[in-house]
Amino acid sequence: MALYAIADLHLSTNSVTNKSMEVFGNRWTGYTDKLINNWNRLVTDEDTVVLPGDISWALTLTEALCDFQFIAKLKGTKLIGKGNHDFWWASLTKMNSFLADNQIDNIKFLHNNAFAVDEYIICGTRGWFYDEKQSGIPENTDYNKLVNREVQRLALSLEAGERLSQKTGYPILVFLHFPPVWGNFVCKEILDLLKNYRIKRCFFGHIHGGYDTPPAFNFEGIDFRLISADHLNFTPLYIPR
Repeated sequence: MALYAIADLHLSTNSVTNKSMEVFGNRWTGYTDKLINNWNRLVTDEDTVVLPGDISWALTLTEALCDFQFIAKLKGTKLIGKGNHDFWWASLTKMNSFLADNQIDNIKFLHNNAFAVDEYIICGTRGWFYDEKQSGIPENTDYNKLVNREVQRLALSLEAGERLSQKTGYPILVFLHFPPVWGNFVCKEILDLLKNYRIKRCFFGHIHGGYDTPPAFNFEGIDFRLISADHLNFTPLYIPR
C-alpha cells in the first residue's frame, strides 16, 4: 500500500466539453495516454492517489461522468479535491450519490473531511491564490470572503484530521489546489492555519509552465511541493513514509 499525488488532470474525455490541453504546448501532447501509462506502471489497486483539483473541464456532474469513468479505470483509490475549474463540483452527498448511481466505488471526495491512508492523515481544500494573471479571477472579487470560506473549510478538514491523528498517531499531510505560498504571494490566513496545526508538509497544484522553477521549497518551517500534472510529466508523485 503506497500513497501518490498528482493535480490538474484537466480531463475532457466527453465530446461535449472538448477542451484538450494539447493546445498548451508540447508537454501536453498525448497527455491522457502518458497519464494512463505512467499511472498504471507505478500505482497498484492497493494504493491511493490524491488529486487536489482541476480534474475535469465539465460543467456538470453528468458531463463529468466520462472523466470519472476514465479516472475509475486507473489503478488504486482516488481522493479528489476541488480546483478552480471544477465547476461540476456539488455537495458531498450529491457527488457521492452520483458515483454510487454509476457504480464507481474507487473515488472519494476530500471536502471538509479527512482520510487515514498509508500511515498518513490526508486533509485539504481548494485554497485561494490572488493573482489575476494566474487564476483569471473576475473583477471585484471579494478576496477576504473567499479566503475566509476556504480557511473555514480547511479548518474543518484539519479538525477531522486531528481526531484521526490522535487515534492513529499518523502525521497530517495537507493537499490544496492553490499554492498558499508562491513567489511573492503568501496567503497568510491559510499559512497561519497550517502552522496552528503544526503541519510540516503541504502539496499543491494550479501552477503550469515555468518548468525550470524549483518544485519543492520550505517556507517558515513547512515543506511545500508543486504537483501539477505537467510539472510531474503526468506521473503520480510517490510520497514516502
